[in-house]
Amino acid sequence: MGRTVTTLEAPSRPAATPPGARPDRRWWILAVLGIAQLMVVLDATIVNIALPHAQADLGFGNADRQWVVTAYSLAFGSRLADLFGRKRVFLVGVVGFALASALGGAATGFTMLVIARAIQGGFGAVLAPAALSLLTTTFVHPDERNKAFGIFGGIAGAGASMGLLLGGFLTEYLDWRWTMYVNLIFAVVAAVGGFVLLTHTRAEARPRLDLVGTVLVSAGMFAIVYGFSHVATLAAEGHTGASGWTDGQTIGFLVAGVVLLLAFLVVQRRIANPLLPLRILTDRNRGGALMAMFLSAIGMFGVFLFLTYYLETTLGFSAVKTGVAFLPMTALIVVVAGVGNTVLVRKYSPRLLVTTGLLLNAVAMVLFTRIDVHSGYASTVLPPLLVLAVGLGLTFAPSFSLATLGVEGRDSGVASAAINVAQQIGGSIGTAVLNSIATSAVATYIASHAAAAGGVTPALQEQAAVHSYTVAFWVGAVVFVVAAVVVGPLLRPGLPDFSANENMDEPVALHA
Repeated sequence: MGRTVTTLEAPSRPAATPPGARPDRRWWILAVLGIAQLMVVLDATIVNIALPHAQADLGFGNADRQWVVTAYSLAFGSRLADLFGRKRVFLVGVVGFALASALGGAATGFTMLVIARAIQGGFGAVLAPAALSLLTTTFVHPDERNKAFGIFGGIAGAGASMGLLLGGFLTEYLDWRWTMYVNLIFAVVAAVGGFVLLTHTRAEARPRLDLVGTVLVSAGMFAIVYGFSHVATLAAEGHTGASGWTDGQTIGFLVAGVVLLLAFLVVQRRIANPLLPLRILTDRNRGGALMAMFLSAIGMFGVFLFLTYYLETTLGFSAVKTGVAFLPMTALIVVVAGVGNTVLVRKYSPRLLVTTGLLLNAVAMVLFTRIDVHSGYASTVLPPLLVLAVGLGLTFAPSFSLATLGVEGRDSGVASAAINVAQQIGGSIGTAVLNSIATSAVATYIASHAAAAGGVTPALQEQAAVHSYTVAFWVGAVVFVVAAVVVGPLLRPGLPDFSANENMDEPVALHA
């Protein structure tokens, strides 16, 4: 069976259009890829507001509910887009994601729901990097590329909070199951648009799939997340203090996870076709961008989880009102990401932008710790939400662009996968760690205050819950400060060469 190879020579004019992207349809392609990315990012948070309703309907316990969130984000990205062609993998990812969503919506029990979420995550891990690598090869001119990545980065940053809004409407006016079924609508639009607008070409050289690396990294991440989750399980069973963190099973899974990840790195250095070629991490800007996305996701997912529960269970917001409460953040992220990637990156270095964004995120976390049982939304919740929106916008847009800037054609798929995986794995670990810390804080607070309160009263439980949220926000603030300290020195000073993807020394095989 014949294979075709399309190459992109160094363009002689700025408006060069790569094969696979029809000249008059590049922005339509961006719309299709944006819809697919929105579907993937939405599902990281859309079930958060629906969780109490799903829990009541399916009858699972508090210690289990975090798996509905983490099962989705545990799946690791792959190089399937480089193996079988980006259009084909994009369409397979869209359809598979839709089918998994239908399975989740029809779930009759906790196990079925978690399995569906894990399958969603698996297809999301296939779909997201394929979409990003298509974006990379569709927009090669620096000006258009920056605009496209500004929009794409805005979707990535705002999609999570949009998921909370949409989840609120669907849960309140339809049923929690529609937080899963709604993906069928997005999938139809993305699949039809991708089928019509994209063309399929395939590279002659097709690397082998790294099955050993895939198994090692997947098992390693599962062990780490399970280890942290075990702390929450023990806390829910009444263990207080540090007993959950020093439990043998907790330590065993965490150690096993670290060992498996170290084995993964060793394997990646020794095999011919690694899942994650370590050469893509040697670029300072790319490594800094991946680290920024990973650490930002740890703190960001914690905000969505705990702030949602605070608004609904403490302040008594409805599902819809909770979703609306995140709207100002959503709008501001889109604006800041767009301006950041089209205007600010031309004047200020990514080091300054990303580091400033991370520090603003830390400030927002500190401001969130002011909440109490009777706080007002406008005075206590909204200001840090807006600060966080500016911080995330300044972090996400440059990071998405830097992660794939100047990468060799053979590595565009894995570089695209890496930035998405960094965000998803960061969110998964953040949810597990912060939920474990918060659950432990609740148990400890109740144990130390029950006598003075005359027993475990509803008021004490409410105060303990708010206390656990503030503890989680303090931890989030520390994470963002550490991120700024680590990422700042990694990123290069000065303005990057945004023409690196336009004028390549060697022809790049495009197999969209």
